[in-house]
Amino acid sequence: MGRTDLTESQWRTLAPLLPSNPRRGHAYTDHRRVLNGILWRLKTGATWRDIPERYGPWQTCHDRFVRWSRDATWARILTALQVQQDAQGHIDWEGAVADSTHIRAHRSATGARKAPAKQEKRA
Repeated sequence: MGRTDLTESQWRTLAPLLPSNPRRGHAYTDHRRVLNGILWRLKTGATWRDIPERYGPWQTCHDRFVRWSRDATWARILTALQVQQDAQGHIDWEGAVADSTHIRAHRSATGARKAPAKQEKRA
């Protein structure tokens, strides 16, 4: 088990949130194995092709990552984890708010055009 691999407790939390096997076509490769591969890639910042073989083909990890992005699986996981952690009192919503009226933006961040450069007079 690698440093980025899910623990049993983490897996029990995430497993019900993942899509079931499709009605048509072949069954999904083991979700846990693929998810561990995705987490390894996100943790290390490596390319998809560098995912270790123990996580299966890199294409499977990449395809599943893209599929779960498109079908909102990642959003459902985030929402479920936020609800769970909030119910347990682990999220401080007050400390996570950034009020933009107190954060000054640099003038160039507003999209304003720059003043034209002054041209020197020739003698």
